[in-house]
Amino acid sequence: MMLRRWMGKGFAQLAVILIMTLNLIPLIIAFSTSLRDPKDNTNPLVLFQGVSLASYKAAFERMHFPEALWNSIVLTGVSVIFVVLFAAMASYPMARLKTRLSKFMYLFFLSGLVVPAQMVLIPIVQMINALHIPTNQYTPIFMFITCSLPFSTFLYTGFIRSGVPEEVEEAAHIDGAGLFQRFWTVVFPLLIPVTVSVIITQGVWIWNDYFFNMIFISGAGDSPLPLAMLGFLGDQQNPTQWNVLFAACFLCALPLLLVFLFLQKYFVGGMTVGAVKG
Repeated sequence: MMLRRWMGKGFAQLAVILIMTLNLIPLIIAFSTSLRDPKDNTNPLVLFQGVSLASYKAAFERMHFPEALWNSIVLTGVSVIFVVLFAAMASYPMARLKTRLSKFMYLFFLSGLVVPAQMVLIPIVQMINALHIPTNQYTPIFMFITCSLPFSTFLYTGFIRSGVPEEVEEAAHIDGAGLFQRFWTVVFPLLIPVTVSVIITQGVWIWNDYFFNMIFISGAGDSPLPLAMLGFLGDQQNPTQWNVLFAACFLCALPLLLVFLFLQKYFVGGMTVGAVKG
């Protein structure tokens, strides 16, 4: 029995190492390629040969990185703030009220998970044109908020039901706290783990989104990072400079990595408590 357990653990660890290796190999190749000179077209499988930051410098200048970074921060930051506020406030009554209406609204929000946003894009564009809403760098925010609410409300509702005891709210109610005061001063501070989960899951998607930004943003100065990378895609006359393109990819991913490293200890708790018992 001990031998079988030891062999089982050994095979499990070997499988984990193998899967990690398979996932890391493309990342290592891309990182090695980004550290080459833009004109270096040698075999990319030869790793870390002729290390240079010239590709990063070229990517930084050609994509106007500070301007594109600011556009991405505005789009992601504003969208995530409204998603957190709307999802938390919508989930609170759905988690606490035991009525048919609350159950219906919960299922209504969940139904948004099975409706692809691309399917309703044409009617939405027609509605935006009919309402004379200008299409600029802020227009995709409406789509980001709408598409993020179903999954966010699912996380918040499950977390409130299982992770926020009703006795805490009852004590605040006895002390004279009103409904909004109980939510903002008692309940919402307890939602930090699931709020971080929402920020990371939806923030990563919004940050990396290319589709909605391409549809609604036309000005070059308003382009976020995913659109700014379009300039690195070549054609028959101008082949793609893969070294510079990979450098641009890592520049775009760096802010997200820093945010995740700062918030990761809250992320696991919010996902497990909010999703397992919800």
